[in-house]
Amino acid sequence: MSVRVRFAPSPTGYLHVGGGRTALYNYLFARHHGGSFILRSDDTDRARSTAEYQQDILESLRWLGLDWDEGLEVGGDQGTYRQSERLARYQEVAAELIAEGSAYYSFATAEQLEAFREEAMASGRSPAYDGRHEPDPADAMARLAAGEPATVRFAVPRPGETTFVDVVRGTVTFDHVQVDDFVILRSNGTPTYHLASTVDDVDFGITHVIRGEDLLASTPKHILLTEAMGAEQATYAHLSLLMGPDGKKLSKRHGHTAIKAYRDAGYLAPAMVNYLALLGWSPGDDETVVPLDEMVRRFDLAEVSKNPAIFDTDKLDWMNGVYIRELDVASFAEAVLPLVEEDLERSLDAGEVATLREIAPHVQERAKLLSEVPEQVRFVFAGIEYDEGSWNKVMTKEGADVAVKGACERLAVLDNWSIEGIEGSLREMLATLELSARKGLQPLRVAISGSSVSPPLFESMAALGRERTIARLEQAAARME
Repeated sequence: MSVRVRFAPSPTGYLHVGGGRTALYNYLFARHHGGSFILRSDDTDRARSTAEYQQDILESLRWLGLDWDEGLEVGGDQGTYRQSERLARYQEVAAELIAEGSAYYSFATAEQLEAFREEAMASGRSPAYDGRHEPDPADAMARLAAGEPATVRFAVPRPGETTFVDVVRGTVTFDHVQVDDFVILRSNGTPTYHLASTVDDVDFGITHVIRGEDLLASTPKHILLTEAMGAEQATYAHLSLLMGPDGKKLSKRHGHTAIKAYRDAGYLAPAMVNYLALLGWSPGDDETVVPLDEMVRRFDLAEVSKNPAIFDTDKLDWMNGVYIRELDVASFAEAVLPLVEEDLERSLDAGEVATLREIAPHVQERAKLLSEVPEQVRFVFAGIEYDEGSWNKVMTKEGADVAVKGACERLAVLDNWSIEGIEGSLREMLATLELSARKGLQPLRVAISGSSVSPPLFESMAALGRERTIARLEQAAARME
């Protein structure tokens, strides 16, 4: 049997990091088994579905490097992969289920359903609706003919139970007394999630359904629908939900939750993919940094943990830093160039691009995010702006003015304007003035960059060039008088 999996997000919001992990696990499973990864759009909620959110899902998946074999914008044998364009098929299945007695028209009012639930709970029974307020089939057809609106409910067989083996959670059993006669078609003729998703899975030949544990309670309904359609049951795997560091369900109070936010913030896609993969699965051998192709080779759905996974941005930042440092300098400079130009609100000329490449490795070794870089190199391409906190902390201390003036004199006559030449000259100055490196070099850092936090000092001076370095030292010295 060829493996066929699907990722079927609703375009009612930006792609969540939890959805990103679900898509990744589906992708890894399909690629590991040489199967097909299908992308659907569960867009039956027309009021909340938007083209913007649909586009974000596509862009986020492509950014992560998760290409799909069938589905949106790719096509395939199914024609359309949007639920909003398959309404007639869902209505057809609902009609077939009614005809064979597996579903029925329901006229139960909201008041009747609420009264049923309250009575059931008061008497210690299950509040799952069992169809007791429905008319017989003949009366139902008469009421329909008279124009009375009705939903369509699936008739859950009772007594009974549904048991299935979840790849992640093991054997799971649901007693049908806890499963209500659920609505499959609304009174306006549109399908519910249960019907649309199950029909799609059957029609598209989905062999494995890998999704979040929030849908675990829906699984007996989907299995019953599948059986009523005379189709073979898929294998299910329900992934634990992502939690914040405080152990509560991941939400905006923990920070960004959309893939887009991390993409825009300067994270590298391979780092995000690597981190998401480790939220519930281990590649073995205590490894943490594993490329996507190696994940495909090693991935085993049965090894995915059923325990909650913690989404910790500090760990993600660390991993992103690892991936940044693994880039070659040219790729790193190319990646940050548009960010630097956006920060400066202008394009860099050829000479400035060369300067960026020169200073790039010294920024790269400390960066955790690409978005940190523009602020760190801004002083090289724009006028000096002093950070008042850094100025007051460093430039007002005894010896700071001596160091700045001494550096002006030394560097003005330096023949070898290079990193090595600058460092040698300034260290000689420190020895002559009997200043420690901290007391003598920190003022120079603030003088040329405006901040006590910047790329390495000697490398920064070399990138700035003699003229601008000395001009900034003189500017700082004048302010200190």
